[in-house]
Amino acid sequence: MARRISSSFAMLLAALVSLSTASAAAPERKPDLADLVAGIYRGDIISDARGSSQSGVTITVTRIARDRVLIACDCARIPKVEIPIERAMDAILASSGPHVFLIENQRDPRRLSLTIDEASLSVEKQ
Repeated sequence: MARRISSSFAMLLAALVSLSTASAAAPERKPDLADLVAGIYRGDIISDARGSSQSGVTITVTRIARDRVLIACDCARIPKVEIPIERAMDAILASSGPHVFLIENQRDPRRLSLTIDEASLSVEKQ
């Protein structure tokens, strides 16, 4: 019985050492645009084709893949959306799709302009 427990322990220990070696050998990825823009933003819905403006909204920008972010808002009116992003000259913007995502680094790198579902937002990174 003691021999079976010690051999099981040895196998478990070998597996753990193998896992830690494999994870230590994995190269770190380089930060991309999604890492750069990820964070919490606060601001206002400045125009809305389906309703009125609203102050004090919070937007969460989360990296979900290389140069791709998920936008979530604490206002139920704004749906969650995924937006691919790219750098163009001195701006970071949506690379495709129906949504506007714009950060003008030269003007104000903390300011994000969004248009989602016919609502325009102006928010600032916290």
